Amino acid sequence: MKRALQLVVDGVDAAVARDALETEIHVEFSEDCVGAKVWETAGGFAPTVGIIGAVLGLIHVMENLSDPSKLGGGIATAFVATVYGVGLANLVLLPLATKIKRKLTVEKERKTMIAEGVLAIQEGVNPRVLEEKLRAYTGGHVPAAAAGGAPAKAA
Repeated sequence: MKRALQLVVDGVDAAVARDALETEIHVEFSEDCVGAKVWETAGGFAPTVGIIGAVLGLIHVMENLSDPSKLGGGIATAFVATVYGVGLANLVLLPLATKIKRKLTVEKERKTMIAEGVLAIQEGVNPRVLEEKLRAYTGGHVPAAAAGGAPAKAA
């Protein structure tokens, strides 16, 4: 918001200000998405690491083929690595990446809304028109306190 206001106060042309703000928002979003991609990539590799653990465990089981009493426990232990890999990916890493991306998208939309509002003020857009334009970013609803009205009471 500071950057948007600074451009308006400096008297920068609206088209130039819009382009600068859109570029800044896009670049910042792209850079921030790198962190989410790290978690997403880790989520893709975790099952593979689990499979490698299972293979190594089964190799260990093969060493004990002469003692059948150790086979069941060895095989079970080998497959636990697979469960850990798949579980880590699907219960931790991938949901974390999704949450980060969702929060970054919300932040990008918030910054876009602020830029639109500041640029519309610079252009002298009617306040009611501006309100309707910005309402589109909030899903059409404005909190009662922001709308200037009291919250509705249940009957």
